[in-house]
Amino acid sequence: MTGLSTYVVAHKLPTNPVCPPVKQKLRKFKPDMSLKVKEEVTKQIKAKVLRVVEYPTWLANIVPVTKKDVKVRVCVDYRYLNRASPKDDFSLPNIHILIDNCTKHELQSFVDCFVGYHQI
Repeated sequence: MTGLSTYVVAHKLPTNPVCPPVKQKLRKFKPDMSLKVKEEVTKQIKAKVLRVVEYPTWLANIVPVTKKDVKVRVCVDYRYLNRASPKDDFSLPNIHILIDNCTKHELQSFVDCFVGYHQI
């Protein structure tokens, strides 16, 4: 998130040192799908949701998913990274319980980056 100092907030993802970093092989797309993916990635880079890095230790492929309205949603294949991450002892409760607990409030705020979910 832009505007937050790394002295206040920093995200680190612990990984199991036994699991070696995985760089997935590059996937190739059809030319028309490749253009749609490029548009979506450029849009997310301009919005500072994504950033370009060189020499990553982990590399996950982009997976384009066509929605009902013919738009393309860009997802990332995090299967190998998820396998190397420790399981959370305190997982999130069911989302319907969280929504029900918000009903007594006058205002609610939801954040969805480009109508999508960013999960690791």
